[in-house]
Amino acid sequence: MPFAHERQSLTSFSALGLAEPIVRALTEEQHVTPTPIQAEAIPQILAGRDLIGIAQTGTGKTAAFALPILDRLVRHGRRPEPRSARALVLSPTRELSGQIVDNFEKFGRHSRISVALAIGGVPMGRQIRALARGVDVLVATPGRLQDLVENNAVRLDQVEVFVLDEADQMLDMGFVHAIRAIVKRLPQKRHSLFFSATMPPAISDLAGSMLHEPVRVAVTPVAKTADRVDQRVILVDKSNKAQLLAEVLSKEQIDRALVFARTKHGADKVVRVLAKVGLAAEAIHGNKSQNQRDRVLAAFREGTVRTLVATDIAARGIDVTGVSHVINFDLPNVPESYVHRIGRTARAGREGIAISFCDQEERAYLRSIERLIKMQIPSEDRRGSAATFAVPEGEPITTALVDEPREQRRGPRGAGRPNGQRPGGQRSGGARGTGQRPAGEGRRSDDNRGNGQRAERDGATRREGAPAGGRGKDARADAAGAGRDARKAGPAREARPHGARPQQPRSEGRSAGRGDDARSSGGEMGGIGFMKAVSNRSGQRNPPQGGGAKRPAR
Repeated sequence: MPFAHERQSLTSFSALGLAEPIVRALTEEQHVTPTPIQAEAIPQILAGRDLIGIAQTGTGKTAAFALPILDRLVRHGRRPEPRSARALVLSPTRELSGQIVDNFEKFGRHSRISVALAIGGVPMGRQIRALARGVDVLVATPGRLQDLVENNAVRLDQVEVFVLDEADQMLDMGFVHAIRAIVKRLPQKRHSLFFSATMPPAISDLAGSMLHEPVRVAVTPVAKTADRVDQRVILVDKSNKAQLLAEVLSKEQIDRALVFARTKHGADKVVRVLAKVGLAAEAIHGNKSQNQRDRVLAAFREGTVRTLVATDIAARGIDVTGVSHVINFDLPNVPESYVHRIGRTARAGREGIAISFCDQEERAYLRSIERLIKMQIPSEDRRGSAATFAVPEGEPITTALVDEPREQRRGPRGAGRPNGQRPGGQRSGGARGTGQRPAGEGRRSDDNRGNGQRAERDGATRREGAPAGGRGKDARADAAGAGRDARKAGPAREARPHGARPQQPRSEGRSAGRGDDARSSGGEMGGIGFMKAVSNRSGQRNPPQGGGAKRPAR
């Protein structure tokens, strides 16, 4: 691929030739001197050249393409057509998309430039209404943009400038097919800009198919880590990582700490483990709703949350200047990701600390990282059974808390019952005649539990005088009706020990137990009182479950 190389030495934004409203906004924001990527990229973009910009996060890439795009829109002002955009910016994450919108609005405050944001995790209706009259700049994530295009909410045939930000992360997230599908809808004659922190061969191939004789601008090679970051590695057994993290967070002088986990599930586990010893933390990853992510990120910026646990993908949109520590709870399996991670600290001329935990399985990852950055990271050995950790007081942190099984999180199946068994005709914690589940027994949420109670009360009302035809939930519903009948009897009610089921009358075809009699006593009406029990192919009856739903034949 042919690349043109030109170097520009500019010491102030006033020398870039940007439109007056943009220069005024830059002055108000106290931005006087452009960063290296801005000084080299902006003149090329203003000249109309396609461009590939390679720079690490935190170097001012967003302003490098936002300022010249605003200049073009101001100098060649025209009203966008309905359901169209003049400039399209694609970014991989919602947080990064929001920051790009903030930059456009901040630097374009004195020009009548309309900006729209299209991201997932929020309702589409508001975004459709925002695009109805057309916008100057549309910032979007690939998935949501495809949804809008398929719903005819936006057309891409009027795009003049196309920007692909964090292109390497786009490919890592599997967006390459979505990107190609979007590019096919763009006009052939357009101004295209690619920005990326790394330049793997896949990005070169993608750029070669979409850009025309691009200029390549590269500053701060990806193998170079920030000079002000104090890096160190702690060799530790995997089972002791959680204890080590609690020790580091409690002993280090931390302003804000960004902890990296390899997976979304792992990030949630780290938060739960820290809570065991009284260390507050929040997680941010793709499984969180947009409102949750915005709330957590705002609290982290304000300092009310000092520890944020994140995955690599979600962290691409985290731009917080006060991060004093970056902790790699899991070493990344991609060496370049290590450089991006520790680049989240030591921003705006500050110093930072990067601490990486490395277990035996991650030694190969550590060697790859050291080869990439061309240095050996100082290490400390905390392995072995003799290793001790100064963990804050609280519940003990063990491997089971980090990798706790599903049953342990929910509680053992036999909790509250002798030997894990439910006695026939009894419930621990009392009978369910009132339609309530004993505390600590149920697994349903409060909303679902309330719905179950209402269903039982309604079913018991419909069922009075009808024979029972089920077991399991329906047999318990029968017990609820029997309990109410017993309460109506008043003083004649017979005292029973706590936890015992009420004695059910054997009249009206209702059986007293839950064994063979209960299975054979099914009538024409189901346990909820309004649906028949249906026979399966083998001739056996399948009693309906609570709520009237039919149990599928096995």
